[in-house]
Amino acid sequence: MQSSKIKKILKEYKDVFKALEEYDKTHELPTQRKRIDVTLSVETINKLKKIKNKTGKPISRIIEESVVD
Repeated sequence: MQSSKIKKILKEYKDVFKALEEYDKTHELPTQRKRIDVTLSVETINKLKKIKNKTGKPISRIIEESVVD
């Protein structure tokens, strides 16, 4: 009886357990954000600013969305 409840919980919250397992290894959560310095051309920065003004999204979010599957 209890093992079926445990299996149900493990199946239902599989993503949460996977994130916690990754946190144990790296001490970083997958949803955690980090600031980094990146050098971009002026042309690229201007394109990103245009997209930002058009969509209202922050530049970091635009970059993330273009990189992440």
